[in-house]
Amino acid sequence: MKRIVLTGGGTAGHVTPNIALISRLKQENWDIHYIGSYQGIEKDLIEALGIPYYGISSGKLRRYFDPKNFSDPFKVLKGCAQASRLLKRLKPDVVFSKGGFVAVPVVLGAKRHHIPAIIHESDITPGLANKLCISSAVKVCANFPETLNYLPKEKAVLTGTPIRPELFAGNKLKGLEFCGFTANKPVLLIVGGSTGAAALNEAVRNLLPTLLKHFQIIHLCGKGKMKPELDGTPGYVQYEYISAELSDLLAAADVVLSRAGANAICELLALRKPNILIPLPAGSSRGDQILNAESFERQGYSYVLKEEELTNETLLEAVTKVYENRSSYIQAMEKSPQNDAVSLIVSMINDAVGK
Repeated sequence: MKRIVLTGGGTAGHVTPNIALISRLKQENWDIHYIGSYQGIEKDLIEALGIPYYGISSGKLRRYFDPKNFSDPFKVLKGCAQASRLLKRLKPDVVFSKGGFVAVPVVLGAKRHHIPAIIHESDITPGLANKLCISSAVKVCANFPETLNYLPKEKAVLTGTPIRPELFAGNKLKGLEFCGFTANKPVLLIVGGSTGAAALNEAVRNLLPTLLKHFQIIHLCGKGKMKPELDGTPGYVQYEYISAELSDLLAAADVVLSRAGANAICELLALRKPNILIPLPAGSSRGDQILNAESFERQGYSYVLKEEELTNETLLEAVTKVYENRSSYIQAMEKSPQNDAVSLIVSMINDAVGK
Protein backbone atom coordinates (compact mmCIF):
# COMPACT_ATOMS: atom_id res chain seq x y z
CA MET A 1 0.00 0.00 0.00
CA LYS A 2 1.29 3.46 -0.94
CA ARG A 3 1.82 5.83 1.98
CA ILE A 4 1.50 9.62 2.00
CA VAL A 5 2.22 12.22 4.66
CA LEU A 6 0.07 15.35 4.48
CA THR A 7 1.11 18.51 6.30
CA GLY A 8 -0.09 22.06 6.77
CA GLY A 9 -1.57 24.12 9.55
CA GLY A 10 -2.02 27.37 11.38
CA THR A 11 -5.36 28.36 9.85
CA ALA A 12 -8.34 26.49 8.42
CA GLY A 13 -7.14 27.49 4.94
CA HIS A 14 -4.02 25.37 5.47
CA VAL A 15 -6.08 22.32 6.39
CA THR A 16 -9.36 22.16 4.44
CA PRO A 17 -7.70 21.52 1.03
CA ASN A 18 -5.90 18.55 2.61
CA ILE A 19 -9.25 17.32 3.91
CA ALA A 20 -10.58 17.57 0.34
CA LEU A 21 -7.76 15.32 -0.84
CA ILE A 22 -8.19 12.77 1.94
CA SER A 23 -11.50 11.35 0.69
CA ARG A 24 -10.04 10.74 -2.80
CA LEU A 25 -6.82 9.29 -1.39
CA LYS A 26 -8.87 6.90 0.75
CA GLN A 27 -10.76 5.78 -2.36
CA GLU A 28 -7.41 4.96 -3.96
CA ASN A 29 -6.34 2.99 -0.86
CA TRP A 30 -3.54 5.28 0.23
CA ASP A 31 -2.20 4.89 3.76
CA ILE A 32 -2.56 8.47 5.02
CA HIS A 33 -0.67 10.15 7.86
CA TYR A 34 -0.61 13.81 8.96
CA ILE A 35 2.10 15.97 10.54
CA GLY A 36 0.98 19.24 12.11
CA SER A 37 1.53 21.39 15.17
CA TYR A 38 0.87 20.27 18.73
CA GLN A 39 -2.41 22.10 19.26
CA GLY A 40 -3.19 23.90 15.98
CA ILE A 41 -6.63 23.95 14.38
CA GLU A 42 -5.47 21.11 12.12
CA LYS A 43 -5.17 18.66 15.03
CA ASP A 44 -8.89 18.42 15.84
CA LEU A 45 -9.95 18.56 12.19
CA ILE A 46 -7.66 15.71 11.12
CA GLU A 47 -8.12 13.48 14.15
CA ALA A 48 -11.91 13.70 13.63
CA LEU A 49 -11.33 11.93 10.30
CA GLY A 50 -9.50 9.04 11.95
CA ILE A 51 -6.17 9.92 10.30
CA PRO A 52 -3.01 9.20 12.37
CA TYR A 53 -1.77 12.60 13.54
CA TYR A 54 1.72 13.59 14.74
CA GLY A 55 2.41 16.93 16.40
CA ILE A 56 5.77 18.68 16.08
CA SER A 57 7.24 21.89 17.43
CA SER A 58 6.35 24.89 15.31
CA GLY A 59 7.65 28.46 15.25
CA LYS A 60 6.88 31.39 12.99
CA LEU A 61 9.59 33.11 10.96
CA ARG A 62 8.77 36.82 10.91
CA ARG A 63 10.01 39.70 8.78
CA TYR A 64 9.26 42.16 11.58
CA PHE A 65 10.51 42.59 15.16
CA ASP A 66 8.85 40.46 17.81
CA PRO A 67 10.30 39.11 21.06
CA LYS A 68 9.36 35.62 19.88
CA ASN A 69 11.91 36.00 17.08
CA PHE A 70 14.53 35.01 19.66
CA SER A 71 12.82 31.77 20.71
CA ASP A 72 10.95 30.62 17.59
CA PRO A 73 14.08 29.65 15.59
CA PHE A 74 14.82 27.05 18.27
CA LYS A 75 11.25 25.74 17.94
CA VAL A 76 11.76 25.47 14.18
CA LEU A 77 15.03 23.56 14.66
CA LYS A 78 13.31 21.22 17.10
CA GLY A 79 10.49 20.73 14.59
CA CYS A 80 13.00 19.89 11.86
CA ALA A 81 14.56 17.17 14.00
CA GLN A 82 11.13 15.78 14.92
CA ALA A 83 9.90 15.80 11.32
CA SER A 84 13.04 14.08 10.11
CA ARG A 85 12.67 11.29 12.69
CA LEU A 86 8.99 10.83 11.83
CA LEU A 87 9.67 10.62 8.10
CA LYS A 88 12.48 8.14 8.68
CA ARG A 89 10.08 5.98 10.71
CA LEU A 90 6.98 6.35 8.49
CA LYS A 91 8.88 6.01 5.18
CA PRO A 92 6.16 7.67 3.04
CA ASP A 93 6.26 7.43 -0.72
CA VAL A 94 5.37 11.13 -1.06
CA VAL A 95 4.67 14.26 1.00
CA PHE A 96 1.99 16.83 0.19
CA SER A 97 2.12 20.23 1.91
CA LYS A 98 -0.62 22.84 2.04
CA GLY A 99 1.65 25.33 3.74
CA GLY A 100 2.00 27.16 7.00
CA PHE A 101 5.21 27.25 9.04
CA VAL A 102 4.64 23.82 10.56
CA ALA A 103 5.00 22.38 7.05
CA VAL A 104 8.51 23.76 6.47
CA PRO A 105 10.37 21.16 8.59
CA VAL A 106 8.35 18.38 6.95
CA VAL A 107 9.18 19.45 3.39
CA LEU A 108 12.84 20.03 4.21
CA GLY A 109 12.95 16.63 5.91
CA ALA A 110 11.40 14.99 2.84
CA LYS A 111 14.25 16.29 0.68
CA ARG A 112 16.79 15.04 3.19
CA HIS A 113 15.29 11.54 3.01
CA HIS A 114 14.85 11.67 -0.79
CA ILE A 115 11.04 11.65 -0.55
CA PRO A 116 9.28 13.63 -3.33
CA ALA A 117 7.31 16.58 -1.95
CA ILE A 118 4.51 18.51 -3.64
CA ILE A 119 3.50 21.87 -2.18
CA HIS A 120 0.46 24.08 -2.78
CA GLU A 121 0.51 27.90 -2.80
CA SER A 122 -2.89 29.46 -2.21
CA ASP A 123 -2.12 33.14 -2.77
CA ILE A 124 -0.96 35.07 -5.80
CA THR A 125 2.52 35.62 -4.37
CA PRO A 126 4.20 32.82 -2.39
CA GLY A 127 4.35 33.30 1.37
CA LEU A 128 7.60 32.99 3.31
CA ALA A 129 6.91 29.39 4.39
CA ASN A 130 6.45 28.20 0.82
CA LYS A 131 9.39 30.26 -0.40
CA LEU A 132 11.53 28.24 1.98
CA CYS A 133 10.07 25.01 0.58
CA ILE A 134 10.10 25.61 -3.18
CA SER A 135 13.66 24.40 -3.72
CA SER A 136 12.86 21.14 -1.87
CA ALA A 137 9.65 20.44 -3.82
CA VAL A 138 9.27 18.49 -7.06
CA LYS A 139 6.09 20.39 -7.99
CA VAL A 140 4.38 23.59 -6.82
CA CYS A 141 0.61 23.88 -7.25
CA ALA A 142 -0.95 27.33 -7.74
CA ASN A 143 -4.44 28.83 -7.45
CA PHE A 144 -4.02 31.86 -9.68
CA PRO A 145 -2.56 32.26 -13.18
CA GLU A 146 -0.57 35.24 -11.89
CA THR A 147 1.28 32.99 -9.41
CA LEU A 148 3.05 31.10 -12.19
CA ASN A 149 5.21 34.18 -12.75
CA TYR A 150 6.72 33.76 -9.28
CA LEU A 151 7.53 30.05 -9.53
CA PRO A 152 10.17 27.95 -11.36
CA LYS A 153 8.62 27.05 -14.70
CA GLU A 154 9.62 23.40 -14.48
CA LYS A 155 7.82 23.03 -11.13
CA ALA A 156 4.76 25.25 -11.46
CA VAL A 157 1.32 23.76 -12.17
CA LEU A 158 -1.98 25.70 -12.20
CA THR A 159 -4.32 23.42 -10.26
CA GLY A 160 -6.76 25.58 -8.33
CA THR A 161 -7.75 24.66 -4.79
CA PRO A 162 -9.00 21.21 -3.77
CA ILE A 163 -12.65 21.70 -2.79
CA ARG A 164 -14.27 19.49 -0.17
CA PRO A 165 -16.88 17.41 -2.01
CA GLU A 166 -19.41 17.87 0.79
CA LEU A 167 -19.61 21.60 -0.01
CA PHE A 168 -21.37 20.71 -3.27
CA ALA A 169 -23.96 18.62 -1.41
CA GLY A 170 -25.58 21.52 0.44
CA ASN A 171 -29.38 21.69 0.73
CA LYS A 172 -30.93 25.18 0.70
CA LEU A 173 -34.10 24.15 2.53
CA LYS A 174 -32.08 22.41 5.25
CA GLY A 175 -29.97 25.55 5.64
CA LEU A 176 -33.03 27.76 5.99
CA GLU A 177 -34.59 25.34 8.48
CA PHE A 178 -31.37 25.18 10.52
CA CYS A 179 -31.46 28.98 10.90
CA GLY A 180 -35.22 29.24 11.35
CA PHE A 181 -35.51 31.33 8.20
CA THR A 182 -38.23 31.68 5.59
CA ALA A 183 -37.84 30.94 1.88
CA ASN A 184 -39.38 34.23 0.71
CA LYS A 185 -36.58 36.62 1.77
CA PRO A 186 -32.97 36.56 0.49
CA VAL A 187 -30.12 35.44 2.73
CA LEU A 188 -26.84 37.27 3.36
CA LEU A 189 -24.03 35.07 4.74
CA ILE A 190 -21.16 36.81 6.53
CA VAL A 191 -17.94 34.81 6.95
CA GLY A 192 -15.27 36.41 9.11
CA GLY A 193 -12.68 33.66 8.76
CA SER A 194 -11.66 30.88 11.13
CA THR A 195 -10.53 33.42 13.76
CA GLY A 196 -13.14 36.06 12.99
CA ALA A 197 -12.74 39.59 11.64
CA ALA A 198 -13.37 42.41 14.10
CA ALA A 199 -13.80 45.21 11.56
CA LEU A 200 -16.13 43.15 9.39
CA ASN A 201 -18.20 42.02 12.38
CA GLU A 202 -18.53 45.56 13.69
CA ALA A 203 -19.57 46.96 10.32
CA VAL A 204 -22.29 44.34 9.89
CA ARG A 205 -23.67 44.87 13.40
CA ASN A 206 -23.69 48.65 12.98
CA LEU A 207 -25.81 48.24 9.85
CA LEU A 208 -27.92 45.35 11.14
CA PRO A 209 -31.30 47.17 11.42
CA THR A 210 -31.02 48.38 7.81
CA LEU A 211 -29.75 45.09 6.39
CA LEU A 212 -32.54 43.14 8.11
CA LYS A 213 -35.12 45.15 6.19
CA HIS A 214 -33.89 43.44 3.01
CA PHE A 215 -32.10 40.25 4.07
CA GLN A 216 -32.06 37.41 6.54
CA ILE A 217 -28.54 37.24 7.95
CA ILE A 218 -26.28 34.33 8.88
CA HIS A 219 -23.23 35.63 10.73
CA LEU A 220 -20.18 33.39 11.24
CA CYS A 221 -18.27 35.74 13.51
CA GLY A 222 -15.36 33.69 14.90
CA LYS A 223 -14.45 32.25 18.27
CA GLY A 224 -15.30 34.56 21.16
CA LYS A 225 -16.81 37.18 18.82
CA MET A 226 -20.53 36.54 19.40
CA LYS A 227 -22.80 39.20 20.91
CA PRO A 228 -25.31 37.44 23.22
CA GLU A 229 -27.53 40.53 23.27
CA LEU A 230 -28.26 39.97 19.57
CA ASP A 231 -29.55 36.43 20.10
CA GLY A 232 -33.21 36.24 19.25
CA THR A 233 -33.11 39.13 16.77
CA PRO A 234 -35.70 38.22 14.09
CA GLY A 235 -34.01 37.25 10.82
CA TYR A 236 -30.51 37.14 12.34
CA VAL A 237 -28.48 34.18 13.60
CA GLN A 238 -24.85 34.15 14.74
CA TYR A 239 -22.39 31.31 15.21
CA GLU A 240 -18.75 31.21 16.21
CA TYR A 241 -17.96 28.48 13.71
CA ILE A 242 -19.98 26.03 11.62
CA SER A 243 -18.68 22.71 10.31
CA ALA A 244 -21.18 20.00 9.43
CA GLU A 245 -23.94 22.42 8.36
CA LEU A 246 -21.70 24.80 6.37
CA SER A 247 -22.65 23.33 2.98
CA ASP A 248 -26.36 23.87 3.76
CA LEU A 249 -25.76 27.47 4.87
CA LEU A 250 -23.81 28.19 1.69
CA ALA A 251 -26.62 26.67 -0.37
CA ALA A 252 -29.11 28.95 1.42
CA ALA A 253 -27.04 32.10 0.84
CA ASP A 254 -27.90 34.48 -2.02
CA VAL A 255 -24.92 36.77 -1.32
CA VAL A 256 -21.76 36.15 0.73
CA LEU A 257 -19.69 38.79 2.52
CA SER A 258 -16.20 37.50 3.25
CA ARG A 259 -12.55 38.20 3.79
CA ALA A 260 -10.39 37.28 0.80
CA GLY A 261 -8.42 34.26 1.95
CA ALA A 262 -7.55 32.24 -1.14
CA ASN A 263 -9.22 28.99 -0.17
CA ALA A 264 -12.42 30.69 0.97
CA ILE A 265 -12.84 32.67 -2.24
CA CYS A 266 -12.02 29.65 -4.41
CA GLU A 267 -14.82 27.79 -2.65
CA LEU A 268 -17.19 30.69 -3.41
CA LEU A 269 -16.11 30.52 -7.05
CA ALA A 270 -16.68 26.77 -7.24
CA LEU A 271 -20.13 27.19 -5.70
CA ARG A 272 -20.94 30.19 -7.96
CA LYS A 273 -21.85 32.44 -5.02
CA PRO A 274 -22.09 36.22 -5.66
CA ASN A 275 -19.84 37.84 -3.10
CA ILE A 276 -18.41 40.99 -1.59
CA LEU A 277 -14.77 40.69 -0.50
CA ILE A 278 -13.24 42.85 2.22
CA PRO A 279 -9.56 41.86 2.18
CA LEU A 280 -7.32 42.24 5.18
CA PRO A 281 -5.50 45.58 4.81
CA ALA A 282 -1.78 45.63 4.06
CA GLY A 283 -1.02 46.80 7.59
CA SER A 284 -2.54 43.62 9.03
CA SER A 285 -1.03 41.17 6.54
CA ARG A 286 1.52 40.87 3.77
CA GLY A 287 -1.14 42.13 1.33
CA ASP A 288 -1.97 38.72 -0.16
CA GLN A 289 -5.72 39.10 0.39
CA ILE A 290 -5.70 42.40 -1.48
CA LEU A 291 -4.07 40.75 -4.50
CA ASN A 292 -6.45 37.78 -4.31
CA ALA A 293 -9.47 40.08 -4.24
CA GLU A 294 -8.19 42.25 -7.08
CA SER A 295 -7.71 39.16 -9.26
CA PHE A 296 -11.28 38.00 -8.62
CA GLU A 297 -12.63 41.49 -9.25
CA ARG A 298 -10.78 41.69 -12.60
CA GLN A 299 -12.34 38.38 -13.63
CA GLY A 300 -15.84 39.59 -12.69
CA TYR A 301 -16.29 37.11 -9.82
CA SER A 302 -16.41 39.55 -6.89
CA TYR A 303 -17.15 43.06 -5.67
CA VAL A 304 -14.25 44.38 -3.59
CA LEU A 305 -14.62 46.84 -0.72
CA LYS A 306 -11.43 47.96 1.02
CA GLU A 307 -11.52 47.94 4.81
CA GLU A 308 -10.36 51.56 4.98
CA GLU A 309 -13.38 52.51 2.86
CA LEU A 310 -15.80 50.45 4.97
CA THR A 311 -18.73 52.56 6.24
CA ASN A 312 -22.45 51.96 6.71
CA GLU A 313 -23.06 53.61 3.36
CA THR A 314 -20.42 51.75 1.34
CA LEU A 315 -21.35 48.38 2.86
CA LEU A 316 -25.05 48.86 2.13
CA GLU A 317 -24.22 49.98 -1.41
CA ALA A 318 -22.02 46.91 -1.98
CA VAL A 319 -24.56 44.40 -0.68
CA THR A 320 -27.38 46.02 -2.65
CA LYS A 321 -25.39 46.23 -5.87
CA VAL A 322 -24.20 42.62 -5.75
CA TYR A 323 -27.66 41.27 -4.95
CA GLU A 324 -29.27 43.27 -7.76
CA ASN A 325 -26.56 42.15 -10.24
CA ARG A 326 -26.10 38.63 -8.88
CA SER A 327 -26.90 37.00 -12.24
CA SER A 328 -23.95 38.76 -13.92
CA TYR A 329 -21.56 37.54 -11.21
CA ILE A 330 -22.88 33.99 -11.55
CA GLN A 331 -22.46 34.11 -15.33
CA ALA A 332 -18.85 35.28 -14.99
CA MET A 333 -18.08 32.49 -12.53
CA GLU A 334 -19.69 29.89 -14.79
CA LYS A 335 -17.19 30.87 -17.50
CA SER A 336 -14.26 30.24 -15.17
CA PRO A 337 -11.93 27.42 -16.23
CA GLN A 338 -12.18 26.03 -12.69
CA ASN A 339 -10.08 22.88 -12.64
CA ASP A 340 -10.96 19.68 -10.85
CA ALA A 341 -8.10 20.35 -8.47
CA VAL A 342 -8.56 17.16 -6.45
CA SER A 343 -8.18 14.88 -9.49
CA LEU A 344 -5.26 16.89 -10.88
CA ILE A 345 -3.33 16.95 -7.60
CA VAL A 346 -3.94 13.27 -6.84
CA SER A 347 -2.69 12.48 -10.34
CA MET A 348 0.47 14.51 -9.61
CA ILE A 349 0.92 12.62 -6.35
CA ASN A 350 0.70 9.29 -8.18
CA ASP A 351 3.14 10.51 -10.83
CA ALA A 352 5.63 11.62 -8.17
CA VAL A 353 5.63 8.14 -6.66
CA GLY A 354 6.06 6.53 -10.07
CA LYS A 355 9.26 8.44 -10.81
